[in-house]
Amino acid sequence: MREVAESSQVALGTLYRYFPSKVHLLVATMQDQLERMHGTLRRKPPAGDTAAERVAETLMRAFRALQREPHLADAMVRALTFADRSVSPEVDQVSRQTTAIILDAMGLDDPSPEQLSAVRVIEHTWHSALITWLSGRASIAQVKIDIETVCRLIDLTAPRE
Repeated sequence: MREVAESSQVALGTLYRYFPSKVHLLVATMQDQLERMHGTLRRKPPAGDTAAERVAETLMRAFRALQREPHLADAMVRALTFADRSVSPEVDQVSRQTTAIILDAMGLDDPSPEQLSAVRVIEHTWHSALITWLSGRASIAQVKIDIETVCRLIDLTAPRE
């Protein structure tokens, strides 16, 4: 927190007024990064013929962005994973932002309960893939395979005609 205050040229007390803990700061950083990514994705939507392909591309873009700063990615993922109840509203906002990004990639404005369930499973898998990559237990290639595999759930929840 001291380093952030110094680099931001604000008093440490001021920083703590807005972010009561390091976890709050890191979750807010994740929120900011997701907002930026969502804006980028709106300007340059993911390619793909199917919703599953577009979601997989979206999540791999996010993964590549996190790869550029693995220490920050590790800190943000840890903060999300171990956040206590005092950070619940912020963690919930990260989840809502992630859901909105996935639904946009799917091209859905009004998802069914089954589609929302698939999105939650995709989010959990993405989070888990990040953790295993950050801990050195999964390669980038394995993460890509896992993401592509779980995104196929989208095709299974598509309305039947």
